Formats: sequence, structure tokens, C-alpha cells
Amino acid sequence: MTTLSKGANMPVAPSAVRAVLSWSAGPGVPGVDASALVLGADGRVRSDGDFVFYNQPRHPSGTVRHLGRGTGSDTLEADLAALGPEVDRIALCASADGGTFGQVPGLHLRLLDAGSGAELARFDMAAGPETAFVCGELYRRAGGWKFRAVGQGYASGLAGLATDFGISVDEPGTPPAATPGGEAPRLAKGEEHLPVDMRKRLSLRKQQVAVSLGKHGLDRLTARVILVLDASGSMSGLYARGTVAGVTERMAAVAAQLDDDGAMQAWTFASNPARLPDLTIGELPEWLRLHVRVGQVSLFGRKKPQKGLAPGQVDMRAVGIQNEEQKVIAEVRDFVRADPVPAPTLVLFFSDGGVYRDDEIERELRAAVEEPVFWQFIGLGRARYGVLERFDTMPGRRVDNVGFFAVDDIEQVSDQELYDRLLSEFPSWLRAARQAGVLR
Repeated sequence: MTTLSKGANMPVAPSAVRAVLSWSAGPGVPGVDASALVLGADGRVRSDGDFVFYNQPRHPSGTVRHLGRGTGSDTLEADLAALGPEVDRIALCASADGGTFGQVPGLHLRLLDAGSGAELARFDMAAGPETAFVCGELYRRAGGWKFRAVGQGYASGLAGLATDFGISVDEPGTPPAATPGGEAPRLAKGEEHLPVDMRKRLSLRKQQVAVSLGKHGLDRLTARVILVLDASGSMSGLYARGTVAGVTERMAAVAAQLDDDGAMQAWTFASNPARLPDLTIGELPEWLRLHVRVGQVSLFGRKKPQKGLAPGQVDMRAVGIQNEEQKVIAEVRDFVRADPVPAPTLVLFFSDGGVYRDDEIERELRAAVEEPVFWQFIGLGRARYGVLERFDTMPGRRVDNVGFFAVDDIEQVSDQELYDRLLSEFPSWLRAARQAGVLR
């Protein structure tokens, strides 16, 4: 094992390596996240897919991966032998959430042989006010690969680091940068007041939504976004693990990019539907805490008013535990008719299955064909989805107004893949709905 000082380099013989970023975790120590930037000969990314991090853990080529964070460590892996000739180097980076790297003791990077686990090099880093770091880089030289200990910090955080490598991240007080399609991401009301880590995630996700829309020539599309969350009894584990909160935060980026005011109407449902307060971007952390929840359901005893409910909170006992999708579909339809807008409406409907009211659901969605609404259903498990799975091939509708896909573990799906799938059928519905006169 070789201990490197800042600026030193060494040859890398193994065909695949792991970079393990480590530190001494403890009270008051900021969270640290490792990331990788896959760069061309000009030292810049070619697309957003070249940024590998916790929300996009796999490069499109599969050659660079984020393996995940443990207590006091975060790991990246690169298959150097499989990288194409267009890749000249990989920058191994880090960002600190809730503080500076001067508050992170014992920060160091270890380079390992991915096959044997043998340690090849160690680089100990010293820092002060920086909130982002290029720790080291893997780069081509004379037909092989080398590693350099870089240790370059950025007091401007992820935005400053990303800008140097061709990625745009919105920061408060600066104009939003253009997306790959040429259209500047919308800065939603209150976005500048979000916690730093949440603001970074939102900014990157809005760009990824824009990329997905740009693939269909819809860079400038405006749409109303409505969120529907299953709260039936079988969903309790997904709420407890934070899966539903994570999904909601990811959907907030869709609303922030598509909706002029960045607001999103929301419903929860089980035996009965319940309208939640509108989700506005500036209130996202508090909204998640107050309104993404289950519980308060008892099969025995009298129902009494729930103590301690905050203003606007729903007493979840009134929502119940069964699957009655048709009721919330009907309520959302009533809302859209009562509150028309010039833009189309996209409903993002999350469920873990157990669908059994097939006839009632089909009647509601067939009747909704003449309404300016596209219903995108997303399955969060392996359960039965009934009629939702059959809508794509169901005849007798002027336009196909329903999309459906299911994922076994949505937390393992990258943001870009998720947004691509969410928005894959919406554009074709827009075209068909305009031709049929459903949209003006």
C-alpha cells in the first residue's frame, strides 16, 4: 500500500478498482456523500448521466457505480478495463451536508483492487471551509491508468464543483442554468429556502425531468401535477422505511419543473380518499413530516378525534385500510372539472397493488377519457394490479389516457430512469388528446 501526498500519482494495474471515502462519524459531524464524474478529454461531462451519485448510482454504461454509504464511509467502483476510449478520466468527489469538511475528522480516500480487496493507495485530506471536494482522479496515461491525489476543495459547494465539470446546479440568487434542451429550469417559489442538501437534490432532479421531456421535444411544456398516495394497510412498511417520503420528494421535482407555481395537489386514500394540503416547494420538508404518514387505524373501540393533529392534517383513521382506488379517482376527477386550467393535468398515482375493484375503476377511467387528464399509475411492489395492468391494451377508448408500470424496489431506480418511465406515455397522450379535441 502506498500513502500519497497531495498532487502525487501512481500507476493503477488492476482492471477494476474501488474508491472508499472514510471519515470519523459522530455527533455534530456533517454527512458526507461520495460521487464520481465520468469525463472526456476536455475535462467535462458529456451528459447528466456522467454524474454518478446516491440518486443516480449507476453510469449508463454500467462501468462506474455508487455502492452506497455506511457509517463513516461511502464507496464507488469503476471497471477501468470496460470504459470506452471516449472516457479520459474519472473524478472522485465528495460533498458535505449540514457543515464543512473542516468539521469532518479523519477524512481519507483508499483505493482498492476491486477483485482482491487489496489496498493500493491511501490519501489523507485536510480541509477547512470547503463543502465539496475533488479527492482524487483516475486518468489514462500511455495506454494504462493512473491515480492522482488531488484534494481540491470548493467553498461554493457542489454547485462550484459541478460547474467546473459542465453540470449546472441552481443556487439562491443566481439565474437558473440552461438544461440540455436549452430551456432554463424553472425556479419554484420558495425553492431557495430549502435545506442545502434538499435544494441540491431538487435542482439536479429538475434537470433530469427536463432531459426526459426533451427526449420528446417537450422542453417548454407546462402541466398541472397531482399526486395520489396509497395509504392502505399493506403500505405501512413502505411508509415506515421512508420509501413514500422519498417518492414524494422525487415527484416534487416533476411539479417544480412542469407547473408554473411549483405547487402540487395531493390526495391519500385507502377505504376512503382524503385531500391533503397542496404541496409547495418551499414547504417540502414540513409537508413530508406532517402529511406523508400512516397509522392511527384501530379495528376495535370507538373512533374519537385524534389528539395532536396539526392544522390541515388528516385523521388517518377516517381513511381506513382497504383498497378503494375508484373513490379517489372519482374525487380527483371532480376536482379537475371544478377547477379547470389551460394546461393538461398529469396524475401520479402510487399504489402497492391489491387492486380488486376492477369494474368500478375501469368505469371511472373510461369516463375520464374525455377529460384533459393523463393517469400515470406506478406500482410499488409485486402485488396484483388488476385492471391497471390491462389498460394499455384495452380497446374502446378514443385515446389511451392511462399509463402503468411497476417496480420491485423504487429506491434502487435512478432518478433519470424513473423520470424517463414516468414521462414515457404522457407525450403520446398529449398528441392523441390534441388530435381528438380533448385538449385545446
